Amino acid sequence: MTGTQDGGTYDAIVVGLGGIGSAAAYRLAAAGGGRRILGLEQFELGHDRGASSDVSRITRLSYHRREYVELAIEAQASWREIERACGETILTITGGLDLAPPNPAESIDDYAAAMTAAGVGFEWLDAVEVARRWPTWRLDPDTRAIFQEAGGIADPERGNGAHQHLARAAGASLLERTRVSAIDDRGGELSVRTDDGRRFSTGSVVVAADAWTNELLEPLGHALPLTVTREQVTWFEAPNPAAFDPGRFPIWIWLGRPSFYGLPTYRGPGPKVAEDVGGRVTSAGGRTFLTDPDCLARVETFLAARMPGSIGPAVRTKTCLYTLTPDRDFVIDRLPEHSGVIVALGSAHAYKFAALLGTLLAELALDPTRPAPGPELEPFAIDRPALATSTTNLATTA
Repeated sequence: MTGTQDGGTYDAIVVGLGGIGSAAAYRLAAAGGGRRILGLEQFELGHDRGASSDVSRITRLSYHRREYVELAIEAQASWREIERACGETILTITGGLDLAPPNPAESIDDYAAAMTAAGVGFEWLDAVEVARRWPTWRLDPDTRAIFQEAGGIADPERGNGAHQHLARAAGASLLERTRVSAIDDRGGELSVRTDDGRRFSTGSVVVAADAWTNELLEPLGHALPLTVTREQVTWFEAPNPAAFDPGRFPIWIWLGRPSFYGLPTYRGPGPKVAEDVGGRVTSAGGRTFLTDPDCLARVETFLAARMPGSIGPAVRTKTCLYTLTPDRDFVIDRLPEHSGVIVALGSAHAYKFAALLGTLLAELALDPTRPAPGPELEPFAIDRPALATSTTNLATTA
């Protein structure tokens, strides 16, 4: 298509309709006031090319810093609100187990301190008690563990679908297979151009494009130091399937070097296990969907040592993208040079927070007087010192 067509004027436009973008589109539309809201997705809704396509992700209150614990509490409440609105179950609570061998990737004591500061209860467990409660585990005697009862599974397939359905019901227009080629800012007047030649005018743009973020930010003069990796998760067969039922087995994170995480059986084959940040550096357009045999071998070696006989052969492996900031903290902020452009990046551990992040992004987009980043978002500022570096810290934040 040649030439430029007027696509209309909107109060806010969301670019990217994965987990965070779909939540933002809903919250923008639900704000009311007769506002026109547009969401644009370059692929089909629910596609598997990015980071949000799956049926199970971890939700948890155990985190290494107090601000994440407090956000996680609010996020679970936001997800429960979405469940009530759509009539779907999105969170399945199983409890959560954090396991730390000697010389862990990050201190389990930081988890304990952060939860204590936020008023979240938890239990310290030793290796014997872990094996008593969940006999599948084989741990060295000096392994330390924390159990937190609010951990569990967040369902992206249901969560994204719920946000998209609710957004449309609230009046938002969501267009799939509509790739954004550029965001233009002419003295505060924003427009979004698409590959099919349309130009949409708006007062605010929320960029929730994950691995494609810099394609849109670089022409605006603010590319971020991001590392994109191709990761994978694998579902395994279990000789005793009942042992991994969500009512009997928790989600878990191994804070070792390398780090691993797992979820009980949910909506499909047996338990799901992955290495955290074990994949190869890639790009949004250059990634493949092939299984990485080295990554799978590391997972299988870990399971053979820590769950011997409890996990059978691999049933299915699925790839996804991690888009990582150098410190693995989020970006939730306005572009300093273009205040109508709000950037959302989850740094590969944000799905559990998506329902809440949608609200925070909507507030930034609809209220230009709202301080950004604001007290609760200060660690996620786009101009923080860590984003002036180019080295990514690959600590566990699954």
